[in-house]
Amino acid sequence: MSDPVDPVDPDDAVDPVDPSAAAAAAADEPVEVVDESGTVLEVVPRSVMRAQRLRHRCTYIVVVDLDERLVVHQRALWKDVWPGRWDVAFGGVVGVGEDWGQAALRELREEAGVEAGLQALGGGVYDDIDVSVLGKVYLARHDGPFTFPDGEVVQADRIPIDEVEAWIASHELCPDSLALAASALGALTGPPPPGHG
Repeated sequence: MSDPVDPVDPDDAVDPVDPSAAAAAAADEPVEVVDESGTVLEVVPRSVMRAQRLRHRCTYIVVVDLDERLVVHQRALWKDVWPGRWDVAFGGVVGVGEDWGQAALRELREEAGVEAGLQALGGGVYDDIDVSVLGKVYLARHDGPFTFPDGEVVQADRIPIDEVEAWIASHELCPDSLALAASALGALTGPPPPGHG
């Protein structure tokens, strides 16, 4: 059974996020358009990247607590892609000129309110009718407390690793995170390595 994680209470917000302002700021944010190898082709506003479905760099941080539960979250309704969907990884668009690892650390701080060491797990290209990304996946282990300072997360939950597959089947998820983090999730849900079980 899952345990709710630090639900967002609007009365407790120290600096509430104005959804209209957050969406407008995100739309104007500069984004690198890249090829499949990560070579920067041009820099455009995020709104143009979304409208034209241009490939860009994204980070995906799978967070597991010390009780071996996956920390999942639901996206805010103002997000420019897949609003309101659940996600198996924190993360987001890498800034112009930003290092992959630094972007992952920044996204973890902004979306989950925590700092943690990161283990690189791989990545790849993901394309569908909504997005085109070049992504890198990381694993972070942290017990929280989790807060959602940038307003991109409306609620979170912790799912025991052995229940992740059933949880995924019962929720509408962000497909890019699921596809790119699948090997990480598979490793977490599979049998423990020798000497760890």
